[in-house]
Amino acid sequence: MQPEEVCKVLEDSGLRGRGGGGFPTGHKWRLTLASKNDVKYIICNGDEGDPGAFMDRSVMEGNPHSVLEGMMVAARAVEACEGYVYVRAEYPLAVERIRAAIHDAERAGILGDNIFGTGKAFKIHVMEGAGAFVCGEETALIASIEGKRGMPMPKPPFPAQHGLWGKPTVINNVETLATVPYILREGAAKFRELGTPNSPGTKTFALTGHVANTGLIEVPFGTTLNEIVNEIGGGVTDTEGHISPDNFKSVQIGGPSGGCLTKDMLALPLDFDSLRSVGAMVGSGGLVVMNRQTCMPAVAKFFMGFTQNESCGKCVPCREGTKQMLALLKDITNGDASEETLPLLEETAKAVRLASLCGLGKTAPNPVLSTLRHFREEYLEHVLRKRCPAGQCAALVLPEILPDKCKGCSLCAKKCPVGAIAGELKKPFRIDGSKCIKCGACKAACKFGAITGI
Repeated sequence: MQPEEVCKVLEDSGLRGRGGGGFPTGHKWRLTLASKNDVKYIICNGDEGDPGAFMDRSVMEGNPHSVLEGMMVAARAVEACEGYVYVRAEYPLAVERIRAAIHDAERAGILGDNIFGTGKAFKIHVMEGAGAFVCGEETALIASIEGKRGMPMPKPPFPAQHGLWGKPTVINNVETLATVPYILREGAAKFRELGTPNSPGTKTFALTGHVANTGLIEVPFGTTLNEIVNEIGGGVTDTEGHISPDNFKSVQIGGPSGGCLTKDMLALPLDFDSLRSVGAMVGSGGLVVMNRQTCMPAVAKFFMGFTQNESCGKCVPCREGTKQMLALLKDITNGDASEETLPLLEETAKAVRLASLCGLGKTAPNPVLSTLRHFREEYLEHVLRKRCPAGQCAALVLPEILPDKCKGCSLCAKKCPVGAIAGELKKPFRIDGSKCIKCGACKAACKFGAITGI
């Protein structure tokens, strides 16, 4: 097949990037083919950095030859002569198996110089990354391969015109490249039999959280959230791991760059366009199921802490904006927020999304904006009433004496320095939350473990 024919097959298949952006793969290849240069590169992005995501690792460890074959097809499509597999150093088995697969392919004569006697060459190298989340971004990954600090660069120019060492470069993630051989073997029409018209094929998700069955799942695009959570996942679980059908609260999709899906969205088909319409994204494929005992401001704080820590610091909006958002979220969960906190948090999040240089910064506010949109009342409980409805924020948990454990001995009341505990002997005592200073004297005195929230 000629390069133009390969690009046409990929365009007809409708394959979109599985790394999060969802950009049409065939179109990306055609843009690189149109860039005339004697030297072009193919890069496989295996820098899988989302918390809890291991889809790419599974492919590289289980079927590394599919990734290499996808790179070979891409090389033919854009007339590239060299390729790099960029893998996290935390994946030693994936690195070992990719290198072994390259060695096998070279021995078989399908990689190296003068492939099949055609006079054409294609060599693949393995580059181990140091685990920086920002190196999942195309230009930062290129800088890392070049031996520079992994920091994003402004676009344009795009890698298709000016990529690795200034040469036209195709960058696809592991899952995308591993899908290519099937399309070339079976045809674009066969590939389109699964999925939706605008998001054909299947997607691998890492299902985790409060759900009975966790692990990697591969489903056609268009599968509903309800099918994934309640059928494949076996249903939502409570904090003790028991199935609790009515306990569903939300699903965080797309990792630290994604958004929350609520109970009203259980019928939502998961594909690139439908998720974008509700302010979420496929991302790399992380799905975290959360039950009603989950605190949404705390979830936003967790993801913001991750992105703030992983920010490369190059641009001010991301470097300082994520730091300020994290501080505001800490105020909310610590009970130090005021009425001005939520508008300021929202305004800062929108500014970071608009002004950041790369995709990490532009999508960092997504969990904040998403939880604010769908769970604003929960934020207001934290800010105005200094109460965490889920009971997860230690600073906002109301002190309580459990009636089934209290023996009415009055020892806690005697130890309380502010007289916040009252009751009758041999009957459960009560704590007045408005008086309690959470000093812990009562909890230390109680011999029955009846006091919580302190």
